[in-house]
Amino acid sequence: MKILTAAQTRDLDQATIQEQHLLSMELMERAATAFLQWFSSRFTAAEAGEILIICGPGNNGGDGLAIARLLLQQGYAVRVALLPAENHSPDWQHNRKHLPAAVPVADLSLPHLPTIARNALVIDALFGTGLSRPLEGVAAAVVQHLNNAQARVIAIDLPSGLFADAPQPADSPVVRAQHTVSFGLPKLAFLLPQNADFVGEWQVENIGLSAGFIAEAATPWHYTDAAAVAGQLPPRPKFSHKGTFGHALLLAGSRGKMGAAVLAAGACLRGGVGLLTAHIPGCGYDIFQISQPEAMCLTDKQVNFIGKLPKLLPYQAVGIGPGLGQEDATLAVLRKLLKAAAKPVEKTGQPLPLVIDADALNLLGSHRELLKLLPENTVLTPHPKEFERLTEPARDDYHRLELLRDFATQHRCLVVLKGAYTCLATPTGELHFNSTGNAGMATGGSGDVLTGVLLALRAHAQLPAFAAVRLGVYAHGRAGDLAAAHTGEAGLVAGDIVRHIGPALAEV
Repeated sequence: MKILTAAQTRDLDQATIQEQHLLSMELMERAATAFLQWFSSRFTAAEAGEILIICGPGNNGGDGLAIARLLLQQGYAVRVALLPAENHSPDWQHNRKHLPAAVPVADLSLPHLPTIARNALVIDALFGTGLSRPLEGVAAAVVQHLNNAQARVIAIDLPSGLFADAPQPADSPVVRAQHTVSFGLPKLAFLLPQNADFVGEWQVENIGLSAGFIAEAATPWHYTDAAAVAGQLPPRPKFSHKGTFGHALLLAGSRGKMGAAVLAAGACLRGGVGLLTAHIPGCGYDIFQISQPEAMCLTDKQVNFIGKLPKLLPYQAVGIGPGLGQEDATLAVLRKLLKAAAKPVEKTGQPLPLVIDADALNLLGSHRELLKLLPENTVLTPHPKEFERLTEPARDDYHRLELLRDFATQHRCLVVLKGAYTCLATPTGELHFNSTGNAGMATGGSGDVLTGVLLALRAHAQLPAFAAVRLGVYAHGRAGDLAAAHTGEAGLVAGDIVRHIGPALAEV
């Protein structure tokens, strides 16, 4: 699913109107009807009480006026407050004219703003994606008044004051909504941590926008949902054997951190790899053999950390990093691995696929000269702090996305920036935000599990690099969702995610 800019969103509306021979007010009526269906499925008239709809002078305000009319027809108690303006959009004027007299209407003016009771239900229809500058004057005062009221706020399309695809100046007034109901496609602003307090829970409703325009629109931003990964995992042939699904090597573990190696290995096995060999320090041998009997185990002469690189010839993919430690000898292993993996594999003519995580990323961050050794399509899986060590501190979430795109294109790699809506950056500069996962996955070991899943899928010869990584990120998040359904988010641990990787992949 594509994510468009604010300008492209306006062009999409126009393309829909022209292709489907609509009046603009008819498209607005679709949006209002879609909102009504969402709203009425969640709030009865009794639960909602009297609904205050605050309307601006443009098409977002026109949406609000249309929604007021439809809610009244469904038996809801509604009142409307209008932001004063010299000019109003034609569709606003149409819906104002057709607003029933039974709906009380008041003008917003200072200092007499409407009383908003605590926990009252308010629909924000002041400004949408057309906003290009911070709110000021009466509009800013209304937003501040609404935020201070601590009401239940539902924003139409976008919380007023929030830019769709760019950061607004610090301290500029923005509505803090509990829900945002948008139309057609997600907005980039929905996916960034700095906007979470404004957007709340968000939902995109289908209003039949032009599929042709969306297909042709050029954008670096994408949203990975179930449809995007459907059918991506090749079926397992009846006469397949363990060699069919790849042999992976995992370099992981150090004294006190063997759990990371165990989790990554378990996830790799559950991710469908045919064979897994783990190269671990001697201190972890008993732990690993007991906890992961399906995996083969090589031990290093170093007791507490890895200090040697095994021969790579048997393997179709290598993962390194979980619980690895940052000893000088381990740094030398990473350097040798990068150089060896860069040589084309005889069967594929491509570099040996690598998945780099955790302490291996921290070693790269401390020795950035190694970045020039990264083989093409290497997968890096940093969390924001690890990514910062590879690049520089980000001014805000939008700047971090710029850094992410630049890094992936410069080093010809795939970067999985972990977090809510985990973002996959490709060597071609695309950014793919993931739709699965939950806050319960913010727990130690979750990233090690992701490494294991990605390693399994990169070892799968039939999956191209991008498809494997996108699928792995989606399946990891989906496994977390399935696990949370059993444990709750607060009780979720990384081992629960491992146990649900198989069912998550089975859904694809």
